[in-house]
Amino acid sequence: RRFYTFMASNKIPWHNLWAALWHLIPDPLSDGRLMIALDDFINPKTGRNIFGCSHIFDHAAKDNQSKYPWAQNVVLIGLLKVIKGRWACLPLSQRFYLPQKAINAKSDNMRVAGKVVSFQTKLQQAVEMVIQVAQHFAGVDIIIVCDSWFGNNGLFKPLRTKLGNFVHLLSRLRSNTVLYSIPKIGSSKKPGRPKKYGSRLGSCAEMAAAFMAYASTYHVFLYGKYREVNAYSQIVMLKTLKCPVRVVWVFRKTQWIAIFSTDLKLSVEQIIEYYGARWKIESGFKEIKQDIGSSKAKPACTGSDQSHQFS
Repeated sequence: RRFYTFMASNKIPWHNLWAALWHLIPDPLSDGRLMIALDDFINPKTGRNIFGCSHIFDHAAKDNQSKYPWAQNVVLIGLLKVIKGRWACLPLSQRFYLPQKAINAKSDNMRVAGKVVSFQTKLQQAVEMVIQVAQHFAGVDIIIVCDSWFGNNGLFKPLRTKLGNFVHLLSRLRSNTVLYSIPKIGSSKKPGRPKKYGSRLGSCAEMAAAFMAYASTYHVFLYGKYREVNAYSQIVMLKTLKCPVRVVWVFRKTQWIAIFSTDLKLSVEQIIEYYGARWKIESGFKEIKQDIGSSKAKPACTGSDQSHQFS
């Protein structure tokens, strides 16, 4: 009861509190880098006046569940760190995603201190949070580990513009993403600008079929122990990010996934391990909603629920 009384306070400056908590992290780096996981989750509710609630599409809904539950949509970033031999994810910051349709309708549960808030996309919210964390831990390389929905130029370009080459992206490619070879410097004698992209190599699916026979076995630390993983890697040009990336195809029986990183210094083992560690943010969502009790929390009013970090 005291926990929810504290969390529901509308007088706590949460932005300052997050920064104070960041100061308490003794050793945030992993292999000399700051590893940040990024994802969003929905938090189903039953109260009609709870802040941030609207009908949110749930792509993971089961057959007997509504695909548009009444819920909050939260964008969260967390610190990935190995603790006692296993990867863990510590929440660093979060934002409530408020749909533009609900904001335009001027719903009472979309107001903060009685005022209608401005619309922000999930990518804009993610960029703001990452920049705040990067400015706090200044001077270190940052790797954003996320799924394919966030892993695009809408996230990467504004971060590179603000933070420079200190920030890198590690994500998953869609099967129909087309990849290109690295252009050869001075290969063209024609006047004009040099080529940004080489020849078309094919889609991720086409290249996976071609590379499966050439995959090598790697020993990777995944899910608490070392495992043998069949993978193949190649540095290519990615038009969606307009830069070279290292792509790692991971094969398992008849299935495969393609993971990429803009940090070309990462090894194949590191790329696979870091992307596997991303699952810990999903475990964190479960703890927030079930173990901590966020899904059952019912603050008394809209104002208090808005200040509830995991309400």
